This record gives sequence, C-alpha cells and structure tokens, in this order.
Amino acid sequence: MENFCATSVEGKVDYLKRTLSTMGPTLVAFSGGVDSSFLLAVAVQVLHDHVVALMTISPSTPPQDAQFARSLTETLGVRFLAVPHDELAIPEYAANPINRCYFCKNSLYEICRREAQRWSLVSIADGVNLDDLKDYRPGLRAADEHGIRHPLVEALFGKEDIRQASRLLGLPTWEKPSSPCLASRVPYGMPITATKLSQIAQGEQLLRSFGIKELRVRHHGKSARIEIAQEDLLKLSDPGVIHTIRSGMRAIGFSSVLLDLEGYRGGVFNPSAISQSGKRPLRRSVM
Repeated sequence: MENFCATSVEGKVDYLKRTLSTMGPTLVAFSGGVDSSFLLAVAVQVLHDHVVALMTISPSTPPQDAQFARSLTETLGVRFLAVPHDELAIPEYAANPINRCYFCKNSLYEICRREAQRWSLVSIADGVNLDDLKDYRPGLRAADEHGIRHPLVEALFGKEDIRQASRLLGLPTWEKPSSPCLASRVPYGMPITATKLSQIAQGEQLLRSFGIKELRVRHHGKSARIEIAQEDLLKLSDPGVIHTIRSGMRAIGFSSVLLDLEGYRGGVFNPSAISQSGKRPLRRSVM
C-alpha cells in the first residue's frame, strides 16, 4: 500500500480498513483488551465472516478478561476460539527471565498458526500499537519470527488513538484499564507458579470490590505490594477498608501488604522502567 501519513483518527481508521481488506481471511490474536478488541471490531466490519478471534485461556489470564472476551465476541458476532493453554509447562517461561514474554508469545503464535491453518485463514494479526514499540517487548521478536501482522502499527495507531476510535465505534473497551497477563505482577527472576497467579487474581478481585479499576497486586513472595491510581488512594485510607484488605490478603496467603504511594505504574518490572527510575518506590504498610 502507499505511504501513509494521516494524523486524524478518522484517517487512521480508514487506512486500517484498507489494510485489513488486503489481508484476506484473518485470525486475530485476541486478549479482550483495548487494542485487540478495537482491531477485531474493525476487522469484523471489513472481513465479516472471514475473521476469527483466538484467545488462549491459562492460569495467567485474568479471569475477568476471559469473561469479557467471550461477551464481546458474541456482541460482534465473530467466531471465538478459546484455547486452553498452560504456559507454566514451558520451563523457560516458568523460570521468569527478563525475556519471559518471548516464550509466552512464541507458544501463542504457534497455536495461532496451527488454528489459522485449520480454519483456512491466510493472515494472523495482533493488537500491537506504536506505543508498544517504545516499551520493552521481547514478544515482538516472536511475532517477527512467526510473520504476525501489526495492522495498528501500519495505520500509525497509538494507545490514545485506539481509545478515541473505540469510543467513536461505541466499544465498551474505550475506557477499559490495561490488563496484561498476571505473570507481569511477579518480579523477573522469581519463578512463576499457579499458586502465585491465583493469589494475584484473588487479591486484585478483592481490591476491585472497593470500586478500584486501575490496579496491580505485585507478588513479592509472602508480601503483596498494591499499586492503584493516585486518585483512588483515599479509598484505602478508611480503617474498616484497611482491616478488610489485611484480612483478605492474609486469607489468600500474603503475610504483609504494602501500599505503593507512587501509585499504579505500567511495566514497573521492565528493565527500561527500572533503569529510568533510579530509585526505589515509596511504600507504606497497611498491616
């Protein structure tokens, strides 16, 4: 296709549609997040019955994401392949090195390639956008190795563009908080286990019960470090709330709970984030 330089969201959506129209029957690697949901919705508009959404369901999948993904695909009227998968069976992934995501994405794209062949789909696309290219993303190497297309990158979509376009399309994901896999809550070098992932999922669900949307429960062995949006910090200042969280986290298996006063920060364990911070985060105990 011709060189593309449109700056308006409408222009980018138009280019995205033209890009998708050239890809033929397509499998979308779908997570239920903001980016892949937007890509899938536009792909359905362009490709109609010639698009399939694939999501792997594993211990690292946030439970609410799997539920949302199924609901959205039903609304869009697109075929949804929910494939059971266990990344923990991959030794390199379970060991949690700094390139853990490479092993995760490599296994995902192997599944995508297999299913695309089974359904006679000629292209595989994911929801990677321009902002992802600025972050530490070892999974992008796996995408290159498997020939995965990044239509949102080709159409010059950044995260805010995607949210704006999603709102214009009436997608419920336009204001959905980001929700990477649960393994991203464990510091690199600490092994990933099913127990840790379950504890993280339960802890985050406990916090959501207080109306907190943007959050992370970081797993530090016996301690949980809570990151929430700055504007929500006051929600955890009530003694009754503190008692409920403390009791709930202890029941989950954490002996102590720390509230990070710097608030929620995406990719806090990424090498780029660590090198740029140059300091330890401020914390306070809610025990």
